[in-house]
Amino acid sequence: MTEAQPMTAFLFPGQGSQAVGMGADFAREFPTAAQVFEQADDLLGFKLSALCFAGPADALDDTINTQPALYVSSIAMWRVLQQEYPQITPSYLAGHSLGEFTALTAAGALDFADGVRLVRERGRLMKAAGEAAPGAMAALLGVDLAAAEKITEAARNETSKPLVVANDNCPGQIVISGDVAALDYALGIASDHGARKAVRLAVSIAAHSPLMAPAADAFQALLTETTLQVPQTPVMANATAQPMPDVDVMRAALARQLTSAVRWNESLQAMRAAGVTRFIEIGSGDVLTGMVKRVDRKAGRVAVNTVDALRGLAS
Repeated sequence: MTEAQPMTAFLFPGQGSQAVGMGADFAREFPTAAQVFEQADDLLGFKLSALCFAGPADALDDTINTQPALYVSSIAMWRVLQQEYPQITPSYLAGHSLGEFTALTAAGALDFADGVRLVRERGRLMKAAGEAAPGAMAALLGVDLAAAEKITEAARNETSKPLVVANDNCPGQIVISGDVAALDYALGIASDHGARKAVRLAVSIAAHSPLMAPAADAFQALLTETTLQVPQTPVMANATAQPMPDVDVMRAALARQLTSAVRWNESLQAMRAAGVTRFIEIGSGDVLTGMVKRVDRKAGRVAVNTVDALRGLAS
């Protein structure tokens, strides 16, 4: 790394960032991106590219489609960025939930074709787990982790149903996940514990909660059969907020991720403490750069979600 280039981390988004049209301008303007979408279409046996580019939104928002759509579109953008700006090299990579698979592919640890199959199956298993044991998720705004844990503990004690912290995203934004009755109870007491706002999310699965255990068990078997390599760049694990140094740690972290919290706030802080001064989000939306701002306003941040945004990196 030269002195002209700041120490950079690349971030990859997860579910909730998808939007109809994502990646379409990259595929139009760069054959590299178009080839990524074409390969994914062939691997999956249907036009994922058409779903990304033209919708419909309800089909794109279906978990079984959302996960490969975000993975493929982010990798398409990543490969174009590598091609156009080879001098921008990451010191760290991280992905939020599903985005962790994208980060591992960008790090050379997970083959793209294997990644497409894994995230498609991950989405299918999570959808099936949600149908077998319906759950819900909610965002708590204005509370810290300790307060969120008190809210979920009270709800578990009152209802005898599972409810946990699913995402510690950034200061003042925590997501909880679990049984519907427990979550409804938590929403009712959130303000008593200092929450400025409690918002139920438009999802039908309780991601990152014990209700995903059946999916995690089945997914573990798939991970065991998947070839992984040591990452060429450190990748922060959602489950531990630490880099994944070897294949065994990666497999364990990816399986654990389905039922454990996404420790995103800690991951961002760890990368800042390691010297990262610029965060580049690659993929649909700009949710992750917003979280970076909440963690540290002094950190440089940019979202590469369109071709225009990509070209803005040159300025």
